[in-house]
Amino acid sequence: MDLNLKVSANIEINTPTNKIWDVLTNPEKIKIYLFGTETITDWKVGSNIIFKGEYKGNKYQDKGVVLENKPNQLLSYSYWSGFSGLEDKPENYFRVTYMLEDISENKTLFTWKQEGFKSEDGKKHSEKGLPEMLKQIRKIAEEA
Repeated sequence: MDLNLKVSANIEINTPTNKIWDVLTNPEKIKIYLFGTETITDWKVGSNIIFKGEYKGNKYQDKGVVLENKPNQLLSYSYWSGFSGLEDKPENYFRVTYMLEDISENKTLFTWKQEGFKSEDGKKHSEKGLPEMLKQIRKIAEEA
């Protein structure tokens, strides 16, 4: 996995870390900000993750493995998507990381990072959609 090409962004969310953690790990809430994607995993380190659904009439099943899990602080997993057009082999997986940092009692800094892009085009595509996804996560967490 080449981690040189990466995208990272953060957003302040007016709620405690545990509520954001729930948004990031609860399959019903993930569906809201990941376009109806069904997420199947137990979030234990070493466990598989399956992301499946339908996008623009095309069914997909992406996958990965949980790499780190420190509740309410850090979650990291490998990720491969069939939409990438790349073969399902280790060097074609991304690494996705969520970091939560307390700013105050009811304010959290959420950072999302994805590493391992194979091209600038792929990186730019993720950069384009990232702000809206972060806003969705903030909205869901603050309304919880």
